[in-house]
Amino acid sequence: MDFRQSFILAIKSLATSKARAALTMLGIIIGVAAVIIIISLGDGLTTMVNESFESMGTNLLMVSIMGRGTTDGVTEEEMFQLAMDNRDSIAAVSPVVSCMTRTKIGGETLSSTSVSGVSEEFADIKSFELTSGRFLQYADILKMGKVCVIGSYVNDEYFSGDGLGNIIRIGGDNYTVIGTLEEKAGYGKGSDDDYIYIPYTNAQRLSRNARTNMYYFSAATSDSTDAAQWLIEDKLQKVYGDSDAYIIISMAEMLGVMSTVQDTMLSVLVAIAGISLLVGGIGIMNIMLVSVTERTREIGIRKSLGAKRKDIRNQFIIEAGTTSAVGGVIGIVMGVSLASVVGNAFGIVAIPSVTAISVSFGVSVAVGIIFGYLPANKAAKLNPIDALRYE
Repeated sequence: MDFRQSFILAIKSLATSKARAALTMLGIIIGVAAVIIIISLGDGLTTMVNESFESMGTNLLMVSIMGRGTTDGVTEEEMFQLAMDNRDSIAAVSPVVSCMTRTKIGGETLSSTSVSGVSEEFADIKSFELTSGRFLQYADILKMGKVCVIGSYVNDEYFSGDGLGNIIRIGGDNYTVIGTLEEKAGYGKGSDDDYIYIPYTNAQRLSRNARTNMYYFSAATSDSTDAAQWLIEDKLQKVYGDSDAYIIISMAEMLGVMSTVQDTMLSVLVAIAGISLLVGGIGIMNIMLVSVTERTREIGIRKSLGAKRKDIRNQFIIEAGTTSAVGGVIGIVMGVSLASVVGNAFGIVAIPSVTAISVSFGVSVAVGIIFGYLPANKAAKLNPIDALRYE
């Protein structure tokens, strides 16, 4: 009996006992569907995280300065000079000063909108794109101009998309909107689009803090990120003499750590889902052992007519592999159908990959063949005389 005949016989066997076949394949179906869903969600989450980090800039370095509790410390001028002296490694630098002050548009208070003081290079560091107007300039910083640039959420929510030239009251002063930004990330209340940017010199006055505690640096290239970080750390170490006085966070390093964590979590979840495939394999083995017992006389007749051990063994292995393959196909259909549904529930774009589908199907067939070998081997070793006498 060749492969084609064995395969047809296996399909007929499944069709004859539909309920038993369905229960046999249940573990395989659940395992394959779970693996596809988990991998699809993992890929979607990885893409979302990568896009989020890219929107912040993978060349970004954030420097937070705690100081040593004294008035001595690094100045904005020193940080600007550091960037100017090392343009091959550092492309831009901007102080970032957060303002905890009341912000109003007309009679409405903006409770969720954040106000940050930045320099003219902040737009390049964060890769901002303008929809209208311009970003802050050096003259605005120097003269402490009462001007601001607003995020897309503020522009759409409070000005119906036409905020240019309007007035926003920040800390009791009227600021004129000179620029509006394209949507960057999240678009919603409290997101990066719910921001107002003013000259950092104004923000220092509003926050009553003459010293800047946060800086954003942009490395010249992704390859020069480490060099830029070393230059900044060397400068701060010379000023403070204590590594606890500052923290330097690299977006590239954070992305690497996040990717490692995601890969580990995905591997663990896939392994857990794979347990269903193991259970399905055990189910196939048990059903095949029952099948061997039920078809003992058939095996005896085939052996008496000249069938060899390998013929009997191959027949039952093909039957087990076919059972798991059919279960794998059903699991793939379920997994592909449910991946987008589950992804939408979690706000993740989950698109099943060809790799996930191929691996899941391959593993399901392999599980059937491996767990079907024991019953097949048992059938092959049956004595034909004893098999013919079996009732």
